[in-house]
Amino acid sequence: MTFKSDIEIAQESELQVVNEIADKLAIPDKYVENYGKYKAKIDYKILEDLKDKPNGKLVLVTAINPTPAGEGKTTTTVGLGDALMKSGKRTVIALREPSLGPVFGVKGGAAGGGYAQVVPMEDINLHFTGDLHAMGTANNLLAALIDNHIHQGNRLGIDARKITWKRAVDMNDRQLRYIVSGLNGKANGVPREDGFDITVASEIMAILCLSKDIDDLKERISRIVIGYTYDDKPVTAAELNAQGALAALLKDALKPNLVQTLEHTPAFIHGGPFANIAHGCNSVMATRMALKLSDYTVTEAGFGADLGAEKFIDIKCRMAGLAPDVVVIVATIRALKHHGGCPKAELGTENLEVLEKGLPNLLKHIHNITKVFGLPAVVAINRFPTDTEKELELVYSKCKELGVNVALSEVWSKGGDGGKELAQEVIRLAEEKTNTFTFSYEAENGIKEKIEAIVTKVYGGNGVQYSNNAQKEIAQLEALGYGKLPICMAKTQYSFSDDPGKLGAPSDFKVSISKVKVSAGAGFLVVLTGDIMTMPGLPKVPSAEKIDIDNSGKISGLF
Repeated sequence: MTFKSDIEIAQESELQVVNEIADKLAIPDKYVENYGKYKAKIDYKILEDLKDKPNGKLVLVTAINPTPAGEGKTTTTVGLGDALMKSGKRTVIALREPSLGPVFGVKGGAAGGGYAQVVPMEDINLHFTGDLHAMGTANNLLAALIDNHIHQGNRLGIDARKITWKRAVDMNDRQLRYIVSGLNGKANGVPREDGFDITVASEIMAILCLSKDIDDLKERISRIVIGYTYDDKPVTAAELNAQGALAALLKDALKPNLVQTLEHTPAFIHGGPFANIAHGCNSVMATRMALKLSDYTVTEAGFGADLGAEKFIDIKCRMAGLAPDVVVIVATIRALKHHGGCPKAELGTENLEVLEKGLPNLLKHIHNITKVFGLPAVVAINRFPTDTEKELELVYSKCKELGVNVALSEVWSKGGDGGKELAQEVIRLAEEKTNTFTFSYEAENGIKEKIEAIVTKVYGGNGVQYSNNAQKEIAQLEALGYGKLPICMAKTQYSFSDDPGKLGAPSDFKVSISKVKVSAGAGFLVVLTGDIMTMPGLPKVPSAEKIDIDNSGKISGLF
């Protein structure tokens, strides 16, 4: 059987003009700012009009640790949103914006798949409404202001060896991880070691995603720590008078983007922090807007629940005063077999023994959501044609032992119709209101206490090892008054541990902490584990080699 590619399905679809999508949510025209026929920004001032309207239900979609076999988290999120609409619930989907780095690197696109996609998928995957360009420009303006300040006399006494602010570009480019800048004479700046982060790992991205309005955005920017003086005092963006100009660059990027699914369900796509090196959630503003405009908001947190869901709860929910009503944990039989050690070539063959070896990965995520965070959960099995009834029954029975139901999801091939079983379970759980929501740590705890809570409670490890450098950084940050901030763990997405080769649900491991830095504007501490990097590289055969455009303007290769 020949299947159409995602982009072929998307290009054959009939889209409604975006104003019709806005009308479904009763958004007044004065708040709709069109970017062509099928995209619009929604002015956040609408939130003032909606402040007294009760929130709808919040559904968080997360997953097991990702594998080469695929899980389909975004596809499930989109399909569930369509299925809830078909069930008579006014629904809005809230997703992150794709980064150009992975689009041209490994993924080739990140707008769902099959018949559960957000569209126009080419625009969403490429420049969209220019948000990431604005964030990269704001980031690099601050970098330019730092080096200009030093060149012009360095009134603040910034130690060039202690600048922590990096430049950013929205591309996977390993060549830019470590550079030397300011070469070739005094007129060209002060020579120093420098480097680039990918834009989605920038603190500017985190700040935009956590800001509630333009004033909050400016206040957060002003708190950014860009480095330290010769006597180890932090230097902020406010001391460089940078917050006004950066906020001006970000004024439109702050407004959530409205698009639609293939079935015309409204979707906000806004913000795009990675979950392995940043906090992995779409913007608070888009989520709040969706909650005010819908019965059900379906949102997604990046990678596995150990990263995206933990940060969604411990960072985003803590700061925004939100709490999920239901959590959906996405898995595939194929991915669970991978966690059990099955070779990729044999994933399509029934093997109950290897499936049972991989199941602990799913069961640990269920335990975290239901026991550590106290939230009702349903497992969504993203069904593949090779899945057998015996394999499905094994997953059903093991999940039942933890009191969690399993629903099959066939949204990739059937759209919203393939998610009706999942939608009904989500509605049931949301209306039962069995929520005993809690965080994995208290913000008032010390830095090490919070890190160790995440490692032992969420990852299942038995301890933490700190480098000498990390020990010094923790002591310095606590002395400077940053010790009460939440933790944003930068860790591999492939394992509960910091070793991507440890699949399943390992327990006898320690997490190695190499660096701890403050993102004072975002309002959290970034804790780097193992050899995690904030600038990815391209693979041996990047997706960019397959992407093309013909003379009619039709794009191909975006999967």
